[in-house]
Amino acid sequence: MLEGEVPPSFEVRRFLPLPSLSYDTPGCHIGVPAERDFGPHVDQTNYSVVVGERVVVKWLTPPVPLPHPALDVLPHLARTGFPHTAPPYAALLAGSRLLALVTGYLPDATDGWTWCVDAAESADTAFAPILGTLAADLHLSLATLPGEPPAEGQDYARRAGDALDEALVLTDGPDGAWLESVADRLRAELTPPATGAPLIRVHGDLHVGQILRWRDGYAVIDFDGNPTVSGADPYQPAARDVAQLTTSIEHVAQVAIKRRGTAPEPAAQWAAEAKARMLDAYDRRLAEHGRADLLDTSMIRPFEVEQECRELIYAARHLPRWRYAPMGVLRTWMENL
Repeated sequence: MLEGEVPPSFEVRRFLPLPSLSYDTPGCHIGVPAERDFGPHVDQTNYSVVVGERVVVKWLTPPVPLPHPALDVLPHLARTGFPHTAPPYAALLAGSRLLALVTGYLPDATDGWTWCVDAAESADTAFAPILGTLAADLHLSLATLPGEPPAEGQDYARRAGDALDEALVLTDGPDGAWLESVADRLRAELTPPATGAPLIRVHGDLHVGQILRWRDGYAVIDFDGNPTVSGADPYQPAARDVAQLTTSIEHVAQVAIKRRGTAPEPAAQWAAEAKARMLDAYDRRLAEHGRADLLDTSMIRPFEVEQECRELIYAARHLPRWRYAPMGVLRTWMENL
């Protein structure tokens, strides 16, 4: 289907040429390339199949109505030569629904909920400047994606306040009582100042779990948008992605505390150092390209607080065992002020 005629009712959008799926001997295709999934140990919303150890087909389960952000972002990254992602090959559609995305397979890849937790356990922050540079390169590319940001300014304070209100309703027990006790302090941090930062196309769900460490380096994946925010405009300040990435580093510290026995104080120190090194590298990269204007650092903290509220909402609605991570981050913030 990807290489020849497409049956009626289906559509294939091709971004980059597919690699050969022949076996090692050039031109000697001795059978159908082997397929495998990632196994039950990989937590994924959709279903991915590795074909011939060269291509990944991610079947969206269920198919997603259009428009879908990946159909804009992936071909743009291919056109601009952004190197830090799995090569985007094609998308399969049926009518007004996206069925599957086809990308390159990255050998020996692990996601950030593994490699970054290992780094937290060993107090290693060498990865942080690499992540900062990668995120800046991503935003430099996405900032050139044609499109129309919303004509009217977005009400970030209202959006954040709604998230806090929902988190307060959904978080029960002692955690809920504690959250209520600090709600006014959190609310005071939720309003970002007026800013002239440009709105760009953002990743929308940029956390360490979307950063693979593989045989040849690091790669960002999953340009599907934020599954916890319905109707979010794809054009946001770059600080939105940056805040989500920094909070995910804080979540890694909480995972290391809970699952690896790391002491809370060293874990918090590791997170603070990793965030600082990442942000420094991000700023330097933007400055090197004359685009320091893309990031307004005053927006990071309000977006971080909002993100933790959204993590609590996600935990309540989809993954209750995850609550410990955002609660641990919020307690660390509030108790160290």
